[in-house]
Amino acid sequence: MLKKVVKAGIVITAMAAAPTLASAESATVKQIQERGTLLCSGHNGSYFGFVEVNDKNEWKGLDIDLCRALTTAILGDPEKSQIVPLSWAQRFPALQSGDVDIIIKATGWTMGRDTELGLQFSVPYFFGGTQFMAHGDLGVTNAKDLEGGTMCVEAGTTLERLAANYMQTIGTNVSMVSYEKASELRAAYLANRCDAFVGWGPNLAVLRATEIENPDAHVILDDKLSSEPIAAAMRQGDEDFVDVVNWMLAALMIAEEEGITSANVEEMTANPPNPRVARLLGVDPGMGERLGLRDSWAAEMIAAMGNMEEIYHRNLGDNSPYKLDRGLNNLWSHGGVLYAPILD
Repeated sequence: MLKKVVKAGIVITAMAAAPTLASAESATVKQIQERGTLLCSGHNGSYFGFVEVNDKNEWKGLDIDLCRALTTAILGDPEKSQIVPLSWAQRFPALQSGDVDIIIKATGWTMGRDTELGLQFSVPYFFGGTQFMAHGDLGVTNAKDLEGGTMCVEAGTTLERLAANYMQTIGTNVSMVSYEKASELRAAYLANRCDAFVGWGPNLAVLRATEIENPDAHVILDDKLSSEPIAAAMRQGDEDFVDVVNWMLAALMIAEEEGITSANVEEMTANPPNPRVARLLGVDPGMGERLGLRDSWAAEMIAAMGNMEEIYHRNLGDNSPYKLDRGLNNLWSHGGVLYAPILD
């Protein structure tokens, strides 16, 4: 009798521990599906490598590709994304008012935004530091050398606050001049209306390499103001939508880890090499139901947009005009800090 009781206890315990699949009901996803388009943030101009628009009003960039990846996950077609041009200052009001569904626009995850603006953030998908660039003929090597000078900043960004706090901390007085558009800021700097300007490290490197006629006449100063985690921003109150966005990003990273690319995803789906791949690509059911999507959403997304490595190199790395080293933005297994949660 004792043995039977013990066995029964084991069965009950195992049943209690077994996971159950719950179908998610995201109000935001439902609205996107009913509308037939995903409204995603763009830029009022070009933020090189991340959000760019050409003369034909065609969008590209790392953030644009992530918007299209999310669109594919939800609607099955990357072309069903609608990019809404926004300045930095406009992005959060536009999200809060419902003019866009999500902000994927080189946006730093900060405590103030998390607690005061009614926003919630995804896992970080990019890391970049804040630095200064100055005219080389000034002979400056660090921010203290800018005493009494003028610094251009972009209005409505964390960079503006970071620069002001940093200069106060090191006891250096500069005049801060704000510009609404990145193009206006660059034009002011190149016209010598300011001695230096503050920018996101990757963007400064892109600008110096591609937009400045004489790159050697400009220096990126040694000072590093921050290493900022960049994440997607959403309205608070729809945790199921946050799950969709987080697992969209995770799927791109897992695909890279497993060697799944836009070129071989069909083959991998037909013959998955391991259970993790079978689960990711929807061969084993459950990948979609948990998020309120199709089981095949990740496979369709990877086929359309590639994995995280493909997206990086297409927009910033080896296959882009910028040739930026991936550095911290590599997977943890390749010396970077990006990692995906466990797909169980």
